Amino acid sequence: MIKSKKLSKIKDLKHGFFNSVGGKSKNIYKSLNCGPGSNDNKLNIKKNLQIVKKNISKKAKNIFLLHQFHSNKFIYIDDKYNNKKKPKADAVVTNQKHLPIAVLTADCAPILIYDSKIKMVAAIHAGWRGAYKDIVKKVVKFMIKKGCLQKNITAAIGPCISSNNYEVKKDFLKKFIKKDKKNMLFFKKIKNKNYFSLNKYIYFQLKSLNIKKIDIIDKDTFNVKNKFFSARRSISQNENDYGRNISLIMIN
Repeated sequence: MIKSKKLSKIKDLKHGFFNSVGGKSKNIYKSLNCGPGSNDNKLNIKKNLQIVKKNISKKAKNIFLLHQFHSNKFIYIDDKYNNKKKPKADAVVTNQKHLPIAVLTADCAPILIYDSKIKMVAAIHAGWRGAYKDIVKKVVKFMIKKGCLQKNITAAIGPCISSNNYEVKKDFLKKFIKKDKKNMLFFKKIKNKNYFSLNKYIYFQLKSLNIKKIDIIDKDTFNVKNKFFSARRSISQNENDYGRNISLIMIN
């Protein structure tokens, strides 16, 4: 488990960015696969989620997961929330204590956010689609609407694929430049190939919202040495599926 230095300073908060180490799954899912959407043994996934929960806190309720689909949709959980179905969304915001909210990734960026005054947390799953559709901005603006202030917000961008391994096609680059010419900042060209920096793009989105306390955990999920699940790496190795990393946050 990796922690954000900035979020770790906050007493009434638990959080963690987990890699593939320390679970029960076998073979390509070895070992802490937390993705119910994968083809892994469902019992092993349940056991892995229990391991994560215990790691976070004895007080933790069951981990709240989403049905993620690369959107800019988010949900808000307050004391009136009673939806029994897993909601289709890519971010969750809550003010509830002891409720670990989580996102699953395998190269996309997990973002954990906390407002220390209002005591509100958010967990965001942002691949290029979600980031492009402004999921991060939507969540932060919602939190501000709920009374959060930029000066009280701390955000941590977790491990994701780095620009060294995130090769993209010309159409991808054109799409981002068409949205904003300044987006050229987030691309680099090596030997006539284009590469994209997802975490830098998200970092600048947070900066544009006047968030000052931002942590980037610069660990490349594609790099096998870091022991994260990676969709791109699995595809490059002709594997037919891949595990999911879990990132979660909880008001203690």
